[in-house]
Amino acid sequence: MAEVVLFHHAQGLTPGVAVFADDLHQAGHIVHMPDLFDGRTFDDIETGMRFVKEIGFDEVMARGERAVKALPLQLVYAGFSLGVIPAQKLAQTRPGARGALLFYSCLPVSEFGQTWPKGVPVQIHGMDADPYFVGEGDIDAARDLIKEAEDGQLFLYPGNQHYFADSSLPSYDAKASALLLQRTLEFLAALE
Repeated sequence: MAEVVLFHHAQGLTPGVAVFADDLHQAGHIVHMPDLFDGRTFDDIETGMRFVKEIGFDEVMARGERAVKALPLQLVYAGFSLGVIPAQKLAQTRPGARGALLFYSCLPVSEFGQTWPKGVPVQIHGMDADPYFVGEGDIDAARDLIKEAEDGQLFLYPGNQHYFADSSLPSYDAKASALLLQRTLEFLAALE
């Protein structure tokens, strides 16, 4: 059993994120889902990102840090897209991280002023034609991180959707999502 903190994407804590968390829970893991938007959800990425720009990326990271303050140090940090920001930062900077699961996004390791921590495994998942993941350079950051991590995997899925594992959104891809979930569960099982 692993204890996971799962950070949502820019459309908020959608029902699809909750379904994914429940899948992890049904497999025997403890899952925390901080709501970084205080209950707000958005109909599309652009509207959600406008809200994020209003509160600021620093505030998103600060909310993520506050969300784990009372939790144990031995956590797996997971994030969908925007949620990768606090997940990756915490995995890199908070002592005791057991692993990181970065879905649809990846930042350069240097973003948080440190190297990738030794002994912290990481999986990164994205679609090979996603205009955000590929078009904005996240795939390059992912490849660099995988080279640096002692135990890292980058999984690319065919397609051009960004939130492809969120079953509540039109971008959902059932086949790719099932494979992402399988690989995620294998990652978590290996930590036991």
